[in-house]
Amino acid sequence: MTNQKCAFVAILGAPNVGKSTLLNQIIGNKISIVSPKVQTTRGKVRGIYTKKETQLILVDTAGIFKPSRRLDRAMVSGALNESNDADMRLVLIDAAKGIDKNTNIVIQNLTKSNQKAILVINKIDEIKPDKLACLGAECSKSPLWQDIFYISAKTGKGIDELMNYLVKKAPEAPWLFSDDEMTDMPDRLFAAEVTREKLFMNLQNELPYHLTVETTSFKENAQSIRIEQNIIVERPAHRMIVLGRNGQMIKKIGQQSRLELTKQLNKKVNLFLFVKVRENWTEDPAQYKRWGLDFNA
Repeated sequence: MTNQKCAFVAILGAPNVGKSTLLNQIIGNKISIVSPKVQTTRGKVRGIYTKKETQLILVDTAGIFKPSRRLDRAMVSGALNESNDADMRLVLIDAAKGIDKNTNIVIQNLTKSNQKAILVINKIDEIKPDKLACLGAECSKSPLWQDIFYISAKTGKGIDELMNYLVKKAPEAPWLFSDDEMTDMPDRLFAAEVTREKLFMNLQNELPYHLTVETTSFKENAQSIRIEQNIIVERPAHRMIVLGRNGQMIKKIGQQSRLELTKQLNKKVNLFLFVKVRENWTEDPAQYKRWGLDFNA
């Protein structure tokens, strides 16, 4: 195809503003895992949107906040680096929260780097119209924003207008992927992310932030896929919580993950989960490499 256009679009914002939901809505399929808990996304997740002569590589990033742990620092650093490398930047905010302290971290990084961005006000169906109008008027005073869009990532409202704008602004460049690809995430990593999502949804308090999931085996034939995964926790007590009484919790998580994977991979999935204790796994550089994060951030 001649006159191809291609651009990287970083999706930035505070935790839980709807970045992953937006990416999934744009692509029309589940690419990035979602949960009500903050910091569900760890590494960058790329979704590929192709329309006529234009291809957009949309990069979902970890929520930006003031980090304390090594993993948090690596996640925030990775998100900000995506901003530096992108052709265009979307900054999502929650309409009800407006520009909060975490969004200000994004703004400070953009200002320091002399970068412009597109402000996307999300969850517009959760705020009264007069308050939304006041928020938009206040935000429009900032020279940082190239434009402002109002959307609901959950329902899809306003997303067509946003995407038409991004397609129009994309520079001429050759495509990086074929027109039928939706993501560059390997299936075995996606499978691990789906199981981690189910852990986030079912486990309480801080435990989901102290575990990870590794796909140790991914064997596919014409009829089915056999997947083995390790759920890595830091303490024996965490292992008992993940297993649950008489193994009920791990059984529930396994069933939910298997059903989701069967749906997303379009093939019968046989899933086997094992819970392993690995103290200080967050100090393992290999984990960071797997997510595309800088261990020394």
